[in-house]
Amino acid sequence: MLEPVPNRRLLIVDPCDDCHRLLPGLRSVGWDVHSCTLATALEYPCDVGLLRLQASHLQHPDAVKDLISRSGTEWIAVLSPQELRTQNVGDFVCEWFFDFHTLPFDVSRVQVTLGRAFGMARLRGKGTVHVDEPEHELLGESRPIRELRKLLSKLAPTESPVLIRGESGTGKELVARTLHRQSQRNEKPFVAINCGAIPEHLIQSELFGHEKGAFTGAHQRKVGRIEAANGGTLFLDEIGDLPLELQANLLRFLQEKHIERVGGSQPIAVDVRVLAATHVDLESAITTGRFREDLYYRLNVLQVVTAPLRDRHGDLSMLASHFSRFYSLETGRRPRTFSEDALMAMGKHDWPGNVRELANRVRRGLVLAEGRQIEAQDLGLQGQISEAAPMGTLEDYKHRAERQALCDVLNRHSDNLSIAAKVLGVSRPTFYRLLHKHQIR
Repeated sequence: MLEPVPNRRLLIVDPCDDCHRLLPGLRSVGWDVHSCTLATALEYPCDVGLLRLQASHLQHPDAVKDLISRSGTEWIAVLSPQELRTQNVGDFVCEWFFDFHTLPFDVSRVQVTLGRAFGMARLRGKGTVHVDEPEHELLGESRPIRELRKLLSKLAPTESPVLIRGESGTGKELVARTLHRQSQRNEKPFVAINCGAIPEHLIQSELFGHEKGAFTGAHQRKVGRIEAANGGTLFLDEIGDLPLELQANLLRFLQEKHIERVGGSQPIAVDVRVLAATHVDLESAITTGRFREDLYYRLNVLQVVTAPLRDRHGDLSMLASHFSRFYSLETGRRPRTFSEDALMAMGKHDWPGNVRELANRVRRGLVLAEGRQIEAQDLGLQGQISEAAPMGTLEDYKHRAERQALCDVLNRHSDNLSIAAKVLGVSRPTFYRLLHKHQIR
């Protein structure tokens, strides 16, 4: 005996009399229908939404945009013939709605449109990541990101300094914030300073503060970043760019646990946990005399390495979808999915700028996209020519091809590994064995 198909939830917002007359027919074909006002619409979960779009909505569209963006489903607009002639209504409807209907309703067409919208909503929902808790900011299910989250949970409760290493754009500050948030200092300040972004003559004052009259322009006492972090966490980003003189002062602070403001003579006790990050090779900097070896060993008590995006197989589409939702309100456009060509182009791109580059390209794609999906050219990736792989034995070619096939299928189906295995024509156990063989997950 077949199980009954569960009801599909339809929410009608600001319904009119014509909308109410639809209800019996919709319920008879399996729709579970509720109605509400725009102000309360987010309180009602739904599979598809129907909004009676009125002049007031068009005059103040932000509430409609917020509803559509936050509901995570497809919406259909209902307009009268008069409202359809309103200036710019066509652009607004095409941008934010799956489809529209004019009054009076063609009931059979409405039912077809609702069915298509329901199917599209389910497709859009696959792989969706809802980031409700701050602990889940390190998104991804690839092996490197899972191992990173596990490592941070071990390091966070300690008081030891941590050196965070990795390429630019791999989320080193996010790692530092996660360590602070999961530590016992989480209710105290988290103070970040980019050692490479502050003019050299100001770094001493920024880090240690100064007394009134300490130098020309010091009109009042200033508390430095180290002192401001008292009781909490101090994050020194791009520590490799810190001038040698300041490296000596920082080392003295780490040893003695107190500072002196510029122009002051009284030691000030400061209790902070120091996290530092760098994308440069500090060992080479020590060899060339640009970084103090004793400071290196003070900072490098515990170490975290952030993986480049090109090694996070299966996380690419998940992160791209996250940024599409995240930047949609900023750009004034609804979240968009990615075409097959865009997914292929992203999979072939080497991502030298890592997650930061992905975020910026998706942001650009949201602005430039003209259709319902972001295309490769919207991301600035179309026409890129990848370098030829180095020559090797036939076994080398087989190995590279096998690994590339796994990476490609994960870029498209990371949310459903059974489908990924089916696409490759292998069993699920074989698929897992191949992932383990290539150390992908």
